[in-house]
Amino acid sequence: MTILNVLVYPDENLKKISQPVKDFSADLKKFVRDLEETFRSFPGCVGIAAPQVGRFERIVLVDISHKPQHANHGFLVLINPEIKFYEGTSLGREGCLSVPDYTGKVERAKSITLEAVNESGEKLQFCMSGYEARAVQHEMDHLDGKLFLDRLVGRRNALSRRTEVST
Repeated sequence: MTILNVLVYPDENLKKISQPVKDFSADLKKFVRDLEETFRSFPGCVGIAAPQVGRFERIVLVDISHKPQHANHGFLVLINPEIKFYEGTSLGREGCLSVPDYTGKVERAKSITLEAVNESGEKLQFCMSGYEARAVQHEMDHLDGKLFLDRLVGRRNALSRRTEVST
């Protein structure tokens, strides 16, 4: 497995829109393992999206299980994810591997129903809320060429310099 290079803002490639995955080959499975190794190399990280490492396909990984105070579905490989339903809103502070020096206040749906497939093409459906829903929405934004910087809420204290090393 390989640790991949993470693109960092203001890299213009972070604005690219990703294409749906159509080929569920051995290459895809290898890429998912490399993306997971990259993700795991950042302690405290809760997600990563393929565009962050320069592969513009609709693939995200999310795992908040190391934060047991939050309900979660464990380690998730979400390919071609789509939010089918969302409800409520919640304001929270977010960080990003591609914006390593800052965090920002972002409004997200409080709960979502999500459909996706895994790396074998098997259909998945999840109902999630709270921190896990926020993490998935954050990673899905990368698939559409968006960063949390594009969603900052309010002027005052919306963006803060990161004071501790975490993602």
